[in-house]
Amino acid sequence: MNTTIPTGFEDTIDVMRAGHERILAALEAHGVAYEPYPRAIPDPRPRGRAAARAFPMQGVLKYHGLSDWPSRIAYLPSISLNNSAAHTTTCVEFSPDLAEDSAAIGGAPAAGRDLDRIVQTLDAVRGLTGARTRARVTSRNVLQSRTPGKGLGTSASASAALALAALAALYGPDLAGNRRFLSCFARLLAGSGCRSAAGGLALWLSYPGLSHADSFAVRLDGEGQLDQARLITVPIDSRVGLKTESAHHDAPQSSFFKSWMLSRADEIIELLGAIRAGDWRTVGQLAEMDSMRLHGVTMSGSRENKLIGWEPENIALFRMCNDLRARGVPVYASTDTGPTVVFITHRDHEDAVVAAIDGLGLGLETVRGHIAGPAALIDPDEAIAEIGG
Repeated sequence: MNTTIPTGFEDTIDVMRAGHERILAALEAHGVAYEPYPRAIPDPRPRGRAAARAFPMQGVLKYHGLSDWPSRIAYLPSISLNNSAAHTTTCVEFSPDLAEDSAAIGGAPAAGRDLDRIVQTLDAVRGLTGARTRARVTSRNVLQSRTPGKGLGTSASASAALALAALAALYGPDLAGNRRFLSCFARLLAGSGCRSAAGGLALWLSYPGLSHADSFAVRLDGEGQLDQARLITVPIDSRVGLKTESAHHDAPQSSFFKSWMLSRADEIIELLGAIRAGDWRTVGQLAEMDSMRLHGVTMSGSRENKLIGWEPENIALFRMCNDLRARGVPVYASTDTGPTVVFITHRDHEDAVVAAIDGLGLGLETVRGHIAGPAALIDPDEAIAEIGG
């Protein structure tokens, strides 16, 4: 079934659908394959337990706004890369002994909107067969930094780890191993979770009205293509308590939003070619450019309450990139919803970039990393030992 087309966006659908078809043709031309959506679902297990680990993502060609909130369908397709600077470990146990769903995140019971979003994913997984077994979810974000930072992308890794563990616990690892199918369910807690599930540099196919089964993520890079790329993460907290869901609500009201949508297919196709060629500079250039556009859209979505996601440190870091490039050091800054910055560079320049960040004298923490892989199942006992619950 197709999903909602919001009022005021009917005039974009023909262009977005045509762009979607062009993207699918480009994927085929580059040899990027994806599985069919499964026709049959196995019977649910009476009880089951599974655990998964997933990495946060950093947007390259980014997104804001959901055209269909229950299914978390985005207005435009997007590409991100998984970042090894952190990960989420999640264990899910379905049992007939449980009277209700429960969740603990980082050792604290989940409640309110946080629990509602987890239960929505569990309900979708159960709804495949009408299963009614309740679940216990335990999860932890494992950071390599002292500062959590806003905009690190851990909601995506949490969504991917939850979906993978839930599907494997209730139906077994074979069904959960279908990456297209998995990414559709990883979309339901946080839209970007679908790309976190796919791993590497991943494309999320989306536009208003697209069906649940057709809004999925596919990994674009092959083995070794971007092994020389390095990610340097600078976690920065939001002093205003920025909430991503607020930005999703405001962004489509920006006068810049439709032009951002309608230009996306061309950039997706350009970036696909760059990724397949191992061209990390184009990845960095587009990530930095779209960081500016993302925040421009976010800040111009409301006349009354401007969502300003950056902190003063961001300006110094963006200017630092310009200065480094003028000196022959190729590096690009990327931000998502929040002030945390991820620098994209080549391994030969990693030390120079870290030294430049330290040289700003702002007391910023740096985490060195690389492009990380997809969500993966792990031993549940290992997961519980890491989660601590």
